[in-house]
Amino acid sequence: MKKDLPKTLGLADVFCIAVGAMVSAGIFLLPGTAFAHVGPAVVFSYVIGGLVATAGILAVLELATAMPRTGGIYYFTTRSLGPLSGTLSGVLNWAALALKGAFAIWGTARIVGEFVPAIPAPAFGVGLTVVFLAVNLLSTAAAAKLQQALVWMLLLIMGAYVVFGARHCDAAAFSPFVAPGRTWADVVFESGFIFVSFGGLLGVVSVAEEVKNPRRNLPLGILAGLAVTTVMYGVVMAVTVGCVPAATLAGSATPLADAARDHFGQAGFATMTLGALLAFVTTGNAGLMGAARYPVALARDGYAPTVFARTATRREIPVPALLLTGAVVAAVQFLDIETLVTVASTVVMLSYVLTNLSVLILRESGVMNYRPSFRTPFYPVLPVLCILLFLLLIVKQGNRSLAIAGVLTLLSVALYMRYGMREKRESALRQLLGRLVRPDWEEPGLEAELREVVRRRDGMVEDAFDRAIADAPALLVPGATDLRGFFSAAARAAANGSTLANLSPDALCERLLSRERTSATVIAPGVAVPHVILPGRDGVFRVVLAKSEEGVEFGDGDPNGDPTAPVRTAVFVFASEDKRGEHLKALAMVAQTILAPAFDRRWEIARTPQQLRDIFLLARRTRG
Repeated sequence: MKKDLPKTLGLADVFCIAVGAMVSAGIFLLPGTAFAHVGPAVVFSYVIGGLVATAGILAVLELATAMPRTGGIYYFTTRSLGPLSGTLSGVLNWAALALKGAFAIWGTARIVGEFVPAIPAPAFGVGLTVVFLAVNLLSTAAAAKLQQALVWMLLLIMGAYVVFGARHCDAAAFSPFVAPGRTWADVVFESGFIFVSFGGLLGVVSVAEEVKNPRRNLPLGILAGLAVTTVMYGVVMAVTVGCVPAATLAGSATPLADAARDHFGQAGFATMTLGALLAFVTTGNAGLMGAARYPVALARDGYAPTVFARTATRREIPVPALLLTGAVVAAVQFLDIETLVTVASTVVMLSYVLTNLSVLILRESGVMNYRPSFRTPFYPVLPVLCILLFLLLIVKQGNRSLAIAGVLTLLSVALYMRYGMREKRESALRQLLGRLVRPDWEEPGLEAELREVVRRRDGMVEDAFDRAIADAPALLVPGATDLRGFFSAAARAAANGSTLANLSPDALCERLLSRERTSATVIAPGVAVPHVILPGRDGVFRVVLAKSEEGVEFGDGDPNGDPTAPVRTAVFVFASEDKRGEHLKALAMVAQTILAPAFDRRWEIARTPQQLRDIFLLARRTRG
């Protein structure tokens, strides 16, 4: 696995990147057009859009907490659906974020052009792109700090707009609530038109590798940012509809600034214009930051030129990927933005389709090391409903956006055929299909990769017990066996065809049986830790894992005694006299592991020796 990017982003950074990535043209430029479509009910369109985005992002959060790696949805899709789908996802999401950021910069250039007509808007947009590029080249932390400052200023301005604007609202402006000739179905479908307003969330996920404590900070920061943005959109739209005459609002390209000027004069207009500029700047910055991570992930996996995987300076800045993304954003300043934004909205929803499908495949594939700290609720109903809903909204976007998305898809296929076909990539989909042929089918490369991802995510430091587990024989005992047969199999595995501490497998078995007769080693229902101290000081420390499908009776057979539950989980520990410390620590580590809430379920479904080892290797326990 390649070297990680440094973890510099905290909870506040994730929240601010999420809010800054969402609040821009969606509320400052699109409300007039959306109002013309459905009338005052557009307030609900924004709220519905936020709810739909929330339903979709739940699957993204599950994947992101399981695999917090640079590349976001591309990385998830590749590991779940395979390399071709992953390449498609990477290119589409890179394009979506780059176009959304470019649209924000485009909006900034047009607003500045209203005050300084002498500066050509495209030229100003290119210059602003260069500024953002320079900030990101300094460091991700510097870009995030700039994002925090701008977002808090933006929220302050929007809050003032709502508080002071609410005094001028006219209830009559909300009647009729739905525009003549329109239905509530149109109000729902309008959420697809304004869905680009929530598309910036993908940018946050793409920098997941750089988030400190992603188990907590990713879901909390993104959901908090989405909740604040959805509420703000709804309230701001309600105030705008109530303050601006319907005819004016339907034809306005800057409705919030117009409302502020009508009721608060030039000072209000200047304040809301500043708010729009802050919104565009934060979205442009976040779009550039997030989009640049996709070429990095593609190149890491061999699906793009390797130059884009390179980083520079001690801060590990992905310079080639940033330069490529910056060039595309600058070029877009000269193109038809409206079409590109529609395409970006379509691509974002396609990404949500892929992520919800990925969750379904990963959950059903039996990949043991898929360990999200956040799980999509109401599984599998919610992911299936999300897939159907997003496909419906995509169809409603029209043929033009679908055609351009198709062109991007063809480009992705060409990129895969040029670079990706020579790379072999295991996936959860392959494992799911393999299990239809053979129940114990396993994609070892995928399991190994996810094992390392989880270890890095949770900051696990390898200790002596981990090393012993990594080398431990693991037995899967399918049929019935007695205690002697069970211990004999473990002893042979420990000796590995030779002797252990100068003891033969038969001698090891007798020592285990003697130890069991002296003191039972069952430590929990169905779980035993047979262990012996071996003679000599040869540095012997060996662990053997064993799973019995039918269970092994560990009792003494006395019908008057308390029966012992059949043991299905056994961890054998063999240690020489000079390894008593490791022996005692191993017993404590085993106890911590088996007491974990998910241990029984994972042990029950484990089908291969490596999966048995991984249960202990990835256990959340004391290490050192």
